[in-house]
Amino acid sequence: MKIICIGRNYTEHIEELSNERPTDPIVFIKPDSAVLPKEQDFYIPEFTNAVHYEVEVLVKIKKVGKHIASQFAPSYYDEVGLGIDFTARDVQSQLKEKGLPWEKAKGFDGSAVIGKWLPKAKFEDINELSFELRKNGETVQKGNTKLMLWKIDELISYVSKFFMLKKGDIIFTGTPAGVGKISTNDYLSGILEDEEMFTVKIKG
Repeated sequence: MKIICIGRNYTEHIEELSNERPTDPIVFIKPDSAVLPKEQDFYIPEFTNAVHYEVEVLVKIKKVGKHIASQFAPSYYDEVGLGIDFTARDVQSQLKEKGLPWEKAKGFDGSAVIGKWLPKAKFEDINELSFELRKNGETVQKGNTKLMLWKIDELISYVSKFFMLKKGDIIFTGTPAGVGKISTNDYLSGILEDEEMFTVKIKG
């Protein structure tokens, strides 16, 4: 199982971090060891002073595919979820300044929160899903898949040009504006279309 992540897929998030708008999807991978085990607290690593939350809609691939055309992409997934791409922002900034890969900032142990899965058929339009992240009961991120620069089916098609997609692979589709720092004793919860998808306690 591999975790394929998309960066800079929402305009307002690009602007809040003063990043350049990409001409193609930005793709990076987290190892399977990045998955935070179910019901486990997230412990802030000692190598960073600025872990940021990034809530994202997820899709789970259900069959093998490569060079998938966008119009056929819907047949490659039937489950949708919500998760967090935890990012060591200070480490990422240092790496970006040197033109180095992001893995140390994005792929560390526990950096991928994966909530429960819901059938795609439950939703009327996969390209109009509302979702949010709450920190200590307050909404800190709010998004809708209609605001994606590249929609889910386009992402599956694009990624499959470079990586063969296999059953169980997960795609993180990008985060909206509102990312921010977590602190010890924070409590995070993710909501997709009014349904709670995950909760995470933060430990120091």
